[in-house]
Amino acid sequence: MKKQSNTLFLAQSAMIAAIYVVLTVILAPFSYGEVQVRVSEALTILPVFTPAAIPGLFVGCLISNILGGCILPDIIFGSIATLLGACFTYLLRNRNKFLAPLPPIISNILIVPFVLHYGYQVPLPIPFLMGTVGIGEVISCGILGMIVYTILDKHRVAIFRTAA
Repeated sequence: MKKQSNTLFLAQSAMIAAIYVVLTVILAPFSYGEVQVRVSEALTILPVFTPAAIPGLFVGCLISNILGGCILPDIIFGSIATLLGACFTYLLRNRNKFLAPLPPIISNILIVPFVLHYGYQVPLPIPFLMGTVGIGEVISCGILGMIVYTILDKHRVAIFRTAA
């Protein structure tokens, strides 16, 4: 039984990572830069449904940043921002559903502008970059993420069942 549970967890994590990568790479013009709406970040709502989303989102972001040609600090800290957001979303899973998108929005607002400013030498003030990153995250996590939540919540038992 434990092996079946581990297999399901791994399969869910891998699928989430793969979907994150595909969405990010296909929508690359919107996924990178100082003004970005990374549609794949809508998936950061998934830890509400399964803890398997936490490593899935982290690995998906890591691979996306590597494939996107990001610099090492972005690969590391951008992925950590997604990991932190996913972990805190999981911790909020039994609270008000409207709190779930906040952790990835906040973690990206607090981390990504510094990577853009110091890593990529974007000559814009950090508070401005926080605003642009924040707008993109509100669109992807807040709006699109809540749409994903609404759709998946209706089918949560069938999609995110646990191994018997």
